Parts: sequence; C-alpha cells; structure tokens
Amino acid sequence: MGRALYAHTILIMTLRPMKIGFLFNHDCIHQVSHTAPIICELVALGQDVTVITSTPAQEAHVRRTIAPCMDRVRFVRIDIGPVSRAINVVAQAVVPFRRIANLRENVDLFRQFDALVVPETTSALLKSHFNLDIRLIYFPHGAGDRSIGFRDVTRFFDLVLLPGTKTRDRMLDRQLIRPGHHAVVGYPKFDTVDMTRRPRLFDNDRPTVLYNPHFDPVLSSWWDMGMDVLEWFARQDDYNLIFAPHVMLFRRRLHTSVEHRRVRLRRMIPERLRNLSHVRIDTGSQNSVDMTYVLAADIYLGDASSQVYEWIARPRPCIFLNSHHARWQGNPSYAHWNMGQVIDSVSALPHALAVAWDRQHEFAPRQQAAFSETFHTVPGETAAHRAAREIVYFLSQDKSRTP
Repeated sequence: MGRALYAHTILIMTLRPMKIGFLFNHDCIHQVSHTAPIICELVALGQDVTVITSTPAQEAHVRRTIAPCMDRVRFVRIDIGPVSRAINVVAQAVVPFRRIANLRENVDLFRQFDALVVPETTSALLKSHFNLDIRLIYFPHGAGDRSIGFRDVTRFFDLVLLPGTKTRDRMLDRQLIRPGHHAVVGYPKFDTVDMTRRPRLFDNDRPTVLYNPHFDPVLSSWWDMGMDVLEWFARQDDYNLIFAPHVMLFRRRLHTSVEHRRVRLRRMIPERLRNLSHVRIDTGSQNSVDMTYVLAADIYLGDASSQVYEWIARPRPCIFLNSHHARWQGNPSYAHWNMGQVIDSVSALPHALAVAWDRQHEFAPRQQAAFSETFHTVPGETAAHRAAREIVYFLSQDKSRTP
C-alpha cells in the first residue's frame, strides 16, 4: 500500500460515522447497479447508510445487489402526493415530473443526511431550485458519449465519481468538475457481474445479434429503422436476434427529447414477431440491465446506448445504425462509432453482418483502447471499494458545501 493511500485509510478508520443516503429516484431499475455496490463498502467502513427508493422494483434490485450487508442498511420509500400524481399523468410525456416532485416533496427527509449519492443529474434540483444545503455525490449511470452526459448541471455536485479517464478528461475540458471534487474510481456495476458467464438463450448454434437501440427520439434508430430491423431478422434463418432496447423505450408511448426538441410516438411490436424461435424480445426485464444479453450475444447492433461500452469488455463486432444522418466523424458524442461499422440503411445490414467477424481485426484494437480509457481498473481492488473510500475521505475534509 502506498504511503498516501495508507494515510488516507488510517484517516477514514478514525472518523465518526456519517449519515449517507443513496437515492434511486427513477421509473426503471437500470441506474441501481451503478451506485448500489458502493453501499456495502461504506457499511464496511463504518458509515450509516440509508437507501431511498421511489418504486418497489428499485428497492428489490438494491436488496439483491447488497444482500451481504442488507441487515445493516435502512430502507425508505418516497412517493408524491395526490395532486402531483394527477399532474404527472399529463406532464410525464414532456418532463420527468414525478422525479422532480419526489425531490421537492421530500426535502425534509434529505436534510437528515450528510450526503446523498445519486446516479443521475435531476437530483441537482435539490441545490439549484429547492435550496437544500447538502453534499451531493454524483456517479453517472453508464459511461457513454452522448452530449447529455456532459451538461452544465454537473457543476452543482460536490463530488463526481467517474468510471475512467475518458469521462474525466471531457468533463475537465468543459470545466464541469474541478480538482479535489472528483475522482476516477472505475465501474461498480462490473463488480456485480460474472464476466466469464456465457448464457445460452437459443436452442441452435447460429450467431446471436443483440439489437440495443436507445430511446432518444432523434438519436435512436428505433424510430426510423427499428421495425424494419425486426422484420428482416424475422424473415431470415442465419442469425438469432435479441431485441433488448434501452429500458426506457417501452416504458412510455410518447417520448420527448428536450435536448433535441423532438416528440415521437412509439410504435407497438406486432404479436407475430414475439413468437419466433430465433427472436427474443425483451423490453425491460432484469436481463436487460444485468449484462445477460451482453454476455450471450456475438454481434452488437445499436446506435447511442452506453451499453456498447459494457459490450467491449469482451471485444466483439459492433454495427451502428446512423438513422439520423449524423456527421459523426470527429464528434466526441459519437466516439463509440469508431469501434465498428456504421451503416445508413437496413438494406446495408446483411452485408455488414456477413463481414462483421472478418473486419473485427480492424476494430478490436480500438475497442481495447476505448475500454482502457473508459474504465479504470486496479488489480485486486473493486471499483465500489475505491468509490466508498473516496466518498468518506471527501466528506471528512473541511470543504465548502457549495461547488
């Protein structure tokens, strides 16, 4: 152990326990695995941890993730009042109203903690609009390239924990983080996954393609190409298909992109496509968020989802659908498109699949380099442990409560 790390550890061991809340305030469970693994590590460091969830599904997922220390953690469920629920019926198509109302209506609960750990940026409203004096600790859910992950709202967080140097450098370049208020710790989700697992989901030996479109009304290939992709795979018998989009795509019918000022109505999947032996359709189960499909497939087909970075933990072919005619070369928001073939139409898909493995030698070095830049790793130490240590050390310092 290095001298600085030794002193760091000794300081942590002598501190009083702090009250730390982990807030999971979303409609789905996909954000849980990005911060929940840190909980048991904080408990092991003697901290007082409370888990705050806004849905039963989130709470259940947290409990599965922290089973070894669950009896030493408190759980609190938050919800919105009847007036907010009525407004949410209409407002949810345009803004994440329920999430915002949950923050506003539970400020007194949050005030009890020394810090809140969150995996998304809506929680910054606690400081920017709801006047809560608390230390907010942010760990992004995913390690993707979309511009929405590098917004000015990041400056409201007191401590930003990052998966690797790629995200850190881009945030530093935009002055979203500052020295002493960020740390590169790795990717706690990987701590929860057996990366050697190879799930077998089809009763044949065909190559399996994972189609993982995003939900954004502009960036996602689903809106203009998705149904044609499903129809093509349904007609052929050379490949298996796992259709596992971002879990938010099928959470609602109407999708609004505030960033891109676009509203679109999602189409329904015909029942005939749901009962094919070589096509598996999953619009949001546990398997969609625990890397089951990432580990089971042979070729990745996608667009803007950060899941591609989990995919390249084991380099394999990638194909990206440019449905919105993006000028992507040299654009950091599309950096992941350098890791595979980029095609502009579904008619180009058969050829791209046919040459995917032959061309993988071009892309494997790029995938390996991108993985190293995206995810910090230290042999023998988990990302969750590093994150917990950074949180306790940061909270122990005499720093201003406002960024």
